[in-house]
Amino acid sequence: MKKSLRNLAVVAGGASAAFALAVSPASAVPSTVWTVSPSPASITAVNSGNVVLSVNGIAMTCTKSNGAGVGQSATGNPATIGNINSMAFGATGAPCTSVLGNVNATAVTPWTIVAQDYTAATGVTKGYVGNVKANVSVGGCNFTVTGQASGTYTNSTGALAVNSVAGELTVVSSSGCGSAVPVGAKPTFKGTYLFKVGTTIPTIVGSNP
Repeated sequence: MKKSLRNLAVVAGGASAAFALAVSPASAVPSTVWTVSPSPASITAVNSGNVVLSVNGIAMTCTKSNGAGVGQSATGNPATIGNINSMAFGATGAPCTSVLGNVNATAVTPWTIVAQDYTAATGVTKGYVGNVKANVSVGGCNFTVTGQASGTYTNSTGALAVNSVAGELTVVSSSGCGSAVPVGAKPTFKGTYLFKVGTTIPTIVGSNP
């Protein structure tokens, strides 16, 4: 495994997997009143497509992921309009995988859902998932990632598309990973989650007071 890690580090050393869903600049008159409907509400989330954590060119892919939390109306910019209280990566019979082997990732919650800008014409809110922390292990490599991840939420589909910008997430501890996943590495995280409140798609609307 150490040899594999060294080889991967050489191959991937100059590569940084892009996974960009940047938060666009806030509009000239930022939305400050956020109406979440229903509110407060217990929300479930299931991935649509693969969820991928990439670090130094090594992709760690989950075909199954789900979470749960609470959404609520709020005022401010940025404003916390929800909490993710649980998040699971992988499932029985469908583990997360990488070239190093199966990946175990444990989210340390709560994470926050933060709104920054709303476009009424498209029903899209831009912001980020904050307070992110996850412990990851693969083979003999163990590391912890913290930070935030940019994303958008679309009212018509209930899709939270998370697409972090390089530099938003950081590896803050690492053991047994060698130079493949060193402390200070800047992973990226990509994944789309479909939100539901029971059978209803929740909506987020931002407006000026």
